[in-house]
Amino acid sequence: MPREWPVYKGYATAAARRGLVAAVVDHSLIHGLDRLVAAADEVEAAVGVLRSDPRVDPDRVGLWFFSGAGLLAGEWLDSRPDWLRFVALTYPLLATPPGVDDLVTAAEVIGKHKDLPVLLTRAGLEREELAGPVAEFVSAGGAALDIIDVPKGHHGFDMLDHTEESRAAVTKALDWAIAHLGEEPGDDGKLLVPPPATKKTTSTRRTTSAAKPAAVAKGASAGPATRQTPPAAPKATPAPSVAPSAAPSAVPSTAPSAASVQAPLADLGMATVAAVTADTPAARVISREHAAFDAHDLEAFLAMYSPTARILLADGTELKGRRFLREHYRPRFDAGRCKTEVVQRLMLGEWVVEHVVSYDDGGPTPQLGLYRVVDGLITDVEFRA
Repeated sequence: MPREWPVYKGYATAAARRGLVAAVVDHSLIHGLDRLVAAADEVEAAVGVLRSDPRVDPDRVGLWFFSGAGLLAGEWLDSRPDWLRFVALTYPLLATPPGVDDLVTAAEVIGKHKDLPVLLTRAGLEREELAGPVAEFVSAGGAALDIIDVPKGHHGFDMLDHTEESRAAVTKALDWAIAHLGEEPGDDGKLLVPPPATKKTTSTRRTTSAAKPAAVAKGASAGPATRQTPPAAPKATPAPSVAPSAAPSAVPSTAPSAASVQAPLADLGMATVAAVTADTPAARVISREHAAFDAHDLEAFLAMYSPTARILLADGTELKGRRFLREHYRPRFDAGRCKTEVVQRLMLGEWVVEHVVSYDDGGPTPQLGLYRVVDGLITDVEFRA
């Protein structure tokens, strides 16, 4: 498994020694580029687990992609959730071979979010088939991209080239990552290289609770190693060189009190009504999605969806990922046929259920829409006519 490779253990150890939580993610891309969409799902799920860990500050997370996992970076450069502090790429693969469906191409979206720091560590002796797309990425990135060059480095220099140049590049990239996980990353376009952390690392976050360490999630490269199936919900651990653990944190169980067990039925009924009708964070996300739809703003509409969101249409068609959502909805947006009326809405936790009347095809079409929102983005939608 990639998270057992010494190179990724080395990066995780170095990050942990600087006071971070480092999670190395196993994903299906190691089995071949035809597993690209599955790998994107797995990385997103792992990030969700990492951010939910009580030891991690969920608002300070960076993503670091190596080699073949560079194909997954475009989705995050496109969507940029609020908690994403940086995207780093080291000797990345940025274009799929002919015949392989890709996700969002990084060169197409680099610089879309001006306040998102992006770092490229570039190998001077890169393979020819990788060097071309990297050059396009650099050309498209312009001032939005920070670059660390390793002139005498090969692809995988941090494993193959045991030189001072290689070690300096790794250290500089880690310094850059740590700097941008801080509360106030520099806005002068320069690489930020702070001094090594002291024995006691503190946070600049202004909060009354104890500060939590920021996190770096690393996308492993697509290599030839044999991969075992990882646990469905790995937990990140801040211990040096330890991969995400399968064991969730222990949460003490609290037995219900007599008062709660014997609560009047009327009170329980009122609590239920409040749960399904009160405004929720999920409902606010859906409202923003609807507003973008009504305004025929395709990019604002897509920005409300997870990079690997699934939509099941009433006719049984399934769309997955922003690329396919864009292809499906663009003709409708271009034609100005985006009109939906919400008749009734129920909310409960991550879920929003709506009775809507759609006018996309001219006449009114009543439907039920079921939306799931996770970490501020829509992950699942199902329409039923």
